[in-house]
Amino acid sequence: MTTLQLKNIVKRYKSQTVLDDLTLDVADGERLVLFGPSGAGKTVLLRLVAGVIEPDEGRVLIGGEDMTDVDAEHRGVGMAFQNFALFPHMSAFDNIASPLTATRSSKEKIAAGVQKVAKLLKIDHVLTHHPKALSNGQKQRTALARALVGSPPLLLLDDPLRNVDAKLRFEMRLELPRLLAAQGATVVYVTQDYKEAMALGDRIAVMASGRIRQIGTPQEIYNAPADIEIARLFGDPTINLLDVTPQRSGGDAFVELSNVRVRLGDYGADVVGSPCVIGLRPEAISFVDAAAPGAIPVTVEAETPLNEKTVTLALTARGREILVSRPAGTPGPTAGPAHIAVNGAQAFLFDKTSGALLPRADLAAKRNGEAA
Repeated sequence: MTTLQLKNIVKRYKSQTVLDDLTLDVADGERLVLFGPSGAGKTVLLRLVAGVIEPDEGRVLIGGEDMTDVDAEHRGVGMAFQNFALFPHMSAFDNIASPLTATRSSKEKIAAGVQKVAKLLKIDHVLTHHPKALSNGQKQRTALARALVGSPPLLLLDDPLRNVDAKLRFEMRLELPRLLAAQGATVVYVTQDYKEAMALGDRIAVMASGRIRQIGTPQEIYNAPADIEIARLFGDPTINLLDVTPQRSGGDAFVELSNVRVRLGDYGADVVGSPCVIGLRPEAISFVDAAAPGAIPVTVEAETPLNEKTVTLALTARGREILVSRPAGTPGPTAGPAHIAVNGAQAFLFDKTSGALLPRADLAAKRNGEAA
């Protein structure tokens, strides 16, 4: 059983703290995605797990064993880098075979292992080529094959699709989950692409400034972002964020958009009358007839087709911009006066000062198994 446990990891470079008291558990066979902006500390964390660098504080446990002071070659870890890191003087075959060669495997085992993984990644026809003769996509697959060939129990993938073309990136998003599941390894995958994180991760750990800001399934991260910054990172087009002051009517809080009430559910008394930010995913907003219940008047400014969806920019009565997303081919206004409806159940409220997500009392009751 291969688990990964990071306990109170600290890594500093001179006066800069790159990893700040970071603790993380990855289950056996789990695909965990480290997601966050450049400079968050993702690659440093992978290199530390691999044993390329050492922590200043904390421990690294692999399969329950403390590996903090164990050399990289004895950790049983496979790693693929975003810049491929191939040996230029070696053929693709020899690059892939290098982990097996280092363990003095037989020629027969090396040949069989390389052919198997190369066939899976569809690069068996370029095994005699050197890196300079390979396309970026072939280089990426060669680096990934090298990481996979020794069937390492722990696999670290550092944004391996970043430098490949859009078509291959899309294909690999579909193929990688199958390949990694067949490998049976515990996987830590780094990316700055939220779609990739959503597609590949059993769980996502959102990193910023050397800390983990939120960890959960893709659905949990998307449907309950811990703060405004995480909400902004997930979604295309980006989430609508509007300053509001919630009020209460009956048991529910509400806000007003274009002087129309949008009910939000049951929030605590401390939220009512306090400056907040409402978050509305573009797909939680739809165009409706003026006579529909809760119809909010807007002015349509522009429309942009984006392959599978159409995104519309509209203005509220106060001139605030709202993005509305609908499936491509769905009818909708292209300019001038229109009306929208907001699904208040899918709205988020964030604290204006801290940016933290404000919990709904009725949802908390459901999670605790109580009657809502």
